[in-house]
Parts: sequence; C-alpha cells; structure tokens
Amino acid sequence: MIKVAINGFGTIGKRVADAVAAQPDMEVIGVSKTSVSAEAYIAKERGYPLYIADLSKKSAFEKAGLEVAGDVEAMLKAADIVVDATPGGVGEKNRPIYEKLGKKAIFQGGEEHEVAGFSFNAHANYKEALGKQFARVVSCNTTGLVRLIHALDQAFGVERVRAVMVRRAADPDDVKRGPVDAIVLNPATIPSHHGPDVNTVLPQIKIVTLAMIVPTTFMHMHSIQMDLKKETTREEVLKVFENHSRIGLVRKATGIKSNAQLREYTQDLGRPRTDLWENGVFEESVSVLNGKEFYCFQAIHQEADVVPENIDCIRALMGTVKDPEESIRMTNEALGLVAIG
Repeated sequence: MIKVAINGFGTIGKRVADAVAAQPDMEVIGVSKTSVSAEAYIAKERGYPLYIADLSKKSAFEKAGLEVAGDVEAMLKAADIVVDATPGGVGEKNRPIYEKLGKKAIFQGGEEHEVAGFSFNAHANYKEALGKQFARVVSCNTTGLVRLIHALDQAFGVERVRAVMVRRAADPDDVKRGPVDAIVLNPATIPSHHGPDVNTVLPQIKIVTLAMIVPTTFMHMHSIQMDLKKETTREEVLKVFENHSRIGLVRKATGIKSNAQLREYTQDLGRPRTDLWENGVFEESVSVLNGKEFYCFQAIHQEADVVPENIDCIRALMGTVKDPEESIRMTNEALGLVAIG
C-alpha cells in the first residue's frame, strides 16, 4: 500500500483524500489543517489522522473535539508521497521541506511549473513521470484542455488551437468574494496564461487562449476551435471522445445546455459532491467544418477534474504501475467513474 499524506485538506485536498482512500493500492496516513474548520470535522468523520502545522494550536482543536495526531513534519515522515493541496504559492514554500525529508511530492496547478519542474497529465505524459521526485498536476482548465487537445492530436494531428475560457467567479462555498454582477476580463491582455500552461505538458501545440470571469460558482465553460492536420468528420471525432476514459459526451437527448442542468445530472447520478471528473463535451456543439476545422463547447468542473489526475500521478511517481492505461482504469474503477455520455 502506498502511504499518502494530504498536506492541505480543503477543496482539492478533501477530494483527493477520498479518492486515495477508495484505491486498492493506497491509504491516507494523514491530512493537515491550519485551523479548526468544517473540513477538520470531515477528516474526523472519515477517520483520517489529523495533523497541524502549529502545535501551539493543538488545544483549540482538542477543545473542538478534534484529536491531533501530531505536527505536519511527523505526517510527512510517515508518508511515501505527499499530495500538496495547499493554497497557491504555499507549495513553493513547502518544497524545501519535502527535499529535506527526501519525500516525493505532487503540487497543484496553483503553483508555477518551475516548482516541480514537471507538469503532469495522465493521458499525455504518464510514462515521463515514472520515478520522478516531484510533479505538478496542471490546473482544472489546463487539465480539461490537455485531455481534449491530446486526444485529437493523437487521432488527427493538431495544427493550432484557439480557446476561450468562461470561468466561474468563485467556488460554491467561497462567500468572501460575494455575488458579482459583472463580466471580468481575466486578464484583459491576450493570451491568457492557460495556453502557456498547456505547453508545459504539450510543448508542440500552437495555442492562444482568452479568459473571462462570469457570476457563477459551478464549472467553467470552454469554447474551443482547432485546426486539424488530417481531414476528418464529426462522426469520427465523436468516436474519439466516446473511446476516451475521461471525456464524457453530454448527449443532445438529455436536454442539458447549461452548467446548472449538468450539475443536477451529476447529482442525480449519485456522484460524491456532484463531482464531474471528466470533461463534459456537449455533443450538439461538436462540429467539423471543411474537414479540418473542429469546434465544441465543454464544461470543466473546477473542483473535481484534477482529482483522478492526482491519483494517477501518485502511481507514476512511485513507479508502482508502469502502464498509464492500467492506472487510469484502476483510478476510474475505484471512483466509479462511468462516462456521463
């Protein structure tokens, strides 16, 4: 069993912890919190040992009925590998600790590529990650873009990509930002950072991205156009998506044309936390014009699509499963990831 520590038990960390606990070859040996919170009580409910960065706060946790197993360094020492799910920028500060202890670590997309020196996507570069000490699972938007681009590049070759990200304003529980009655350019300059981030995984792809923030909290929406190298048809593209283990087709027959309807659908499917782990590609939007011009809309759940990637990254860094398809199969099966289409 791979002993996994989750450093940071928030939006991503709690999901990764549950995903780790569901795997047949992994176990959660601890999670960390900086203060008493609802997530700390969830950790207790799940039976995950709870560690804290500052032991002077131990009494506050104990008064709240939360047992503290020790400090974060003790958790790290007991682990084979660490998933750093701390807020963006904190992972960079944590890296020297992992180096000092000789621990493998996975960082999230809120960190710069240079923090790990290697950016990961299970379908695109799993084998390159085998045995590395550090890796960074790219952000939710980049993960969604890489899955789609890589799939079509493998099938037909991709000449150029243009993508617009319509981004959620905040996560559903983020009340600090409050309701915003505005559409905000993010950034106003072009391109956005998403294209260069795609290139950390797929350096050969020519891509320009634009982004804006809108007043919603659940999912991003991508408008994507690609110039393909080989002529194809809409039917052939749909077959590629149907055969991809982390691209789900939102069928026209469902009547789903919005993030709200898609959330309701994942909820009705019984998905934990209504999570959409795969890309939600709207079948009706998939178009191929003039043989080489591809278009589609896809929904990306910002809280969830990186979760299975973290699990595969654990196996890759540990070198326990050499074949990416086998790891992906194991991860999906343990999560109960059945394509939404």
